[in-house]
Amino acid sequence: MTDSTHSPAPDAAPDAAPDAAAEFDRQVRTLVALGYPALSGRTQEQFAELVAPLRAEAVARTDRAAYSAYEPAAAGRVPFVLVVGRELAPVEGTMPLTTLRGGRLPGFVDRSFEPGSLERFVATGTTRPPGRDGVHLLFDVERGEEFCGAVPGDALATVAERGRTPLTIEEGIALLTHVPEVLVKNKCFSLGGSRCGDRRVPALWISKRAPKLGWCWEGNPHTWLGMASAGARHA
Repeated sequence: MTDSTHSPAPDAAPDAAPDAAAEFDRQVRTLVALGYPALSGRTQEQFAELVAPLRAEAVARTDRAAYSAYEPAAAGRVPFVLVVGRELAPVEGTMPLTTLRGGRLPGFVDRSFEPGSLERFVATGTTRPPGRDGVHLLFDVERGEEFCGAVPGDALATVAERGRTPLTIEEGIALLTHVPEVLVKNKCFSLGGSRCGDRRVPALWISKRAPKLGWCWEGNPHTWLGMASAGARHA
């Protein structure tokens, strides 16, 4: 999708840059337009009420300057992302709602996930989403292209040493949903916050001109695959 609900205008001047309140509202509109209320069994009004309490936190923790030079495709950084958990909107339902920036083909889950395995890739330890409502905010999000070519296990260790947290599958889908331009050729990213107890690490990359949710081995580096992370979560 290419309308203005999916990303701030890339050529906006600093004095026309969106503030956190405007960006939060844009993200809510995006989710509503894509059908997240129905996926979560709610009306549009009920869904808006569900996420509304997070707006003040997004504003309080985001400096307007964060959007003064907002170029996520180049920098791979996003001030915050509104995340809807799988208990409200299943991954199988949300991944097809993603597209590449300017693309039309829907995202998809790779067949390398054997039947029933996707449900076993869950948040572990400190990556478990906060709160009980199934929605939360993710702050200071990085695509993590500095880890392209690094062994995922080593990248995860470095992320932890910095006091940051790897993204879960739902958080990666949220990032792609709200800021599709963040997923670009040779700058794709792993989602090490969701694991299933083996050596597989979920990842988002581009295949057949569309976003794909797949996985790679924990010990295998890829030159085009980094490790996405965030500074904090809030519910």
